[in-house]
Amino acid sequence: MTVRRVVPNITSEAMRESREFYGLLGFEEVMDHGWIMTLASPTAPGAQVSIMTADQTAPVAPDLSIEVDDVDAAYALVRAGGAEIVHPLQDEEWGVRRFFVRDPNGRVVNVLGHR
Repeated sequence: MTVRRVVPNITSEAMRESREFYGLLGFEEVMDHGWIMTLASPTAPGAQVSIMTADQTAPVAPDLSIEVDDVDAAYALVRAGGAEIVHPLQDEEWGVRRFFVRDPNGRVVNVLGHR
């Protein structure tokens, strides 16, 4: 399993203001589903931040997202390691397969792979 990118997720009701603020730092909008917006650097597209009001299909908003090349393998590894699964492995309508797991610090991590 390979990590492809790590994206911090900021829970906020100030979507427009956040887009404007991070725009001052050089970020541009690359995705907007209404409830989550991802901003990226045009010169380093892997440098991203997501702003979300709430997660559309999960019980909590994750603190960060980690995209991997094999989400099923990641799921098997964290389950075997005894980690708390916060949101089960599932396919989402926007084209990702994901699950949420709680890290030792209590942070919720969204582990995902694109389909």
